[in-house]
Amino acid sequence: MNIVVLCGGLSNEREVSISSGTGVMNALRRRGHKAILVDVFLGITEPFDDPLELFDRPWEEQAYQVQELEPDLEKVKASRAVDTGSLVGAHVLEVCRAADFTFLALHGEEGENGKLQAMLDIEGIRYTGTGYLGSAIAMNKYLTKQLLLAAGLATADGIVLYRGEPEYGNVGFPCVVKPCSGGSSVGTAIVREEADYAAAVQDAFRFENQVLVERFVKGRELTVGVMGGKAMAAIEIIPKDGFYDYKNKYQAGKTLELCPAPLTEQETLGLYRAAEAVTKALMIEVYCRVDFILDEAGRFVCLEANTLPGMTATSLIPQMAAVQGMDYGALCERILEESMKKYQ
Repeated sequence: MNIVVLCGGLSNEREVSISSGTGVMNALRRRGHKAILVDVFLGITEPFDDPLELFDRPWEEQAYQVQELEPDLEKVKASRAVDTGSLVGAHVLEVCRAADFTFLALHGEEGENGKLQAMLDIEGIRYTGTGYLGSAIAMNKYLTKQLLLAAGLATADGIVLYRGEPEYGNVGFPCVVKPCSGGSSVGTAIVREEADYAAAVQDAFRFENQVLVERFVKGRELTVGVMGGKAMAAIEIIPKDGFYDYKNKYQAGKTLELCPAPLTEQETLGLYRAAEAVTKALMIEVYCRVDFILDEAGRFVCLEANTLPGMTATSLIPQMAAVQGMDYGALCERILEESMKKYQ
């Protein structure tokens, strides 16, 4: 198939997205597909007469390493050949329409909040992952929390703060402060004392106008993938220093990841059922990754669901697939196959 692997963009997870997209493109090429990597913001600058010719051009396997620091988005904006004022670069939609399928390797708000998915639907472009509704719901952590509570699922107590409020309420300490629609733990802080609270809130407000404050839940950090409505495998995450932040997620050797997670058979089954229930409550299609804390009372407390989870060399979904006997290339094709079912 002719496949556009869409990555990049202007979110704080831009580098993670490019790394994911590069891996996906390489894997699909090795399995006989004609895949090309397209940055959704920078667009396509090389000239062409027919978009289909882009898929037939010579290809060499590429590599991309996520840097330790978050990307300089102002520098990315300045590098754009032509500033159209749009988040979608030149010829992106044209080439996606010409392709058989578009593989979404985007991470962060602009790629996961449902707006891009809705635009692709209007343009008649078929793409991987959940549709606009599940994307929009899961991207907003406070809305996610309300739907989980309505479905009777455990989640951390929390409140939402809005930029410009005269006072910042809190849920007590320790607590977790994070942008309401962020990802990769960018702008997230664990606050243990009231003296550090205001600074953490202000830092989170650097990224968006809504900030979520949750009561800190002590316990084991677990994550489980869900594909086609069924749980894949569970991983226990143990950062060697601090918490599971941007650096610990994407720099090799920073975190101990136990896959499959060392749980009892009963705990594993309970976690799988909880993850599947979360995807139903949030109306997520195709695949996702759901994050939990197994608290001291034995409850699986849901933190959030990721509708376009990472596909980098250190990402979690590929590790889960490997435990099930699926290598990286087979995982990419499985995502394509499950996504095609949306259009049948």
